[in-house]
Amino acid sequence: MIEERSAGAIIFDDRNGHQSFLLLHYPSGHWDFPKGSIEKDERPIDTVKREVKEETGIADIEIIEGFKRRIEYHYRRDHMPVHKEVVWLLARTRTRNIVLSYEHEGYAWLSFKEALNKVTYKNSKNVLLSAIEFLDALKFA
Repeated sequence: MIEERSAGAIIFDDRNGHQSFLLLHYPSGHWDFPKGSIEKDERPIDTVKREVKEETGIADIEIIEGFKRRIEYHYRRDHMPVHKEVVWLLARTRTRNIVLSYEHEGYAWLSFKEALNKVTYKNSKNVLLSAIEFLDALKFA
């Protein structure tokens, strides 16, 4: 079995008291958050910063301390089973203008409810739910 490790970020902007979340549209048709493979000797936080910049052009992310979620799933690539682990971090940005990489067909800044409806995979929906719960708890701490 092939083992893969990736890291990604739930990116949000909360200026003006409104949270909006960034989703990317992938050529295969799904909507998800920015993520990519962890390179040798790279920490997940470094992967997140690199991948977010490569995929969106955003360089000013602020990693929100205390939020880290892991998901795992299996899929097949070239008839081979793949076990994938993804580490998700939470990040704030002030950059709204996105410069997409060749890996994506579009993007959207959406409210929490819109993002929850649009994101394709259940694992990603659960990470988004966890992120909003975390952010809500920070407001009242």
